[in-house]
Amino acid sequence: MADRLDNLKKASGFDKNPQNINTQGRPKKIVTQLKELGYSKDDINQTYMNMCAMNRQELEGIDKDKTGQYTIIEQIIAGSLVKSHDKNSLYNLEALVTRVHGKPKETVDNNIKTDEPITITLNLKQ
Repeated sequence: MADRLDNLKKASGFDKNPQNINTQGRPKKIVTQLKELGYSKDDINQTYMNMCAMNRQELEGIDKDKTGQYTIIEQIIAGSLVKSHDKNSLYNLEALVTRVHGKPKETVDNNIKTDEPITITLNLKQ
């Protein structure tokens, strides 16, 4: 037991490396941030779907716009979709569509096929 405590004291923990402590906590999800800014769930979902239908040039125009004519939600979504396109990734698009429409029901086929008959014996003694 004492050896274990000595090993813990020698380890490079937070007391020796305070820069490793995450004082801000986990970053908030985009939907949580947008709700704090006053957007409703329906506003967020409708914006997601409208922006998923835009082409790259339209999204880049929104992402790089500095005039303030676009809302923060539009600029954030446009930026994430452009970055996904650059990486050839469907992750953000899938996340947006899943956010709006939900995941489809997943089923598992668990039928067991056997050549031998299954015999069940019950002993009902009282």
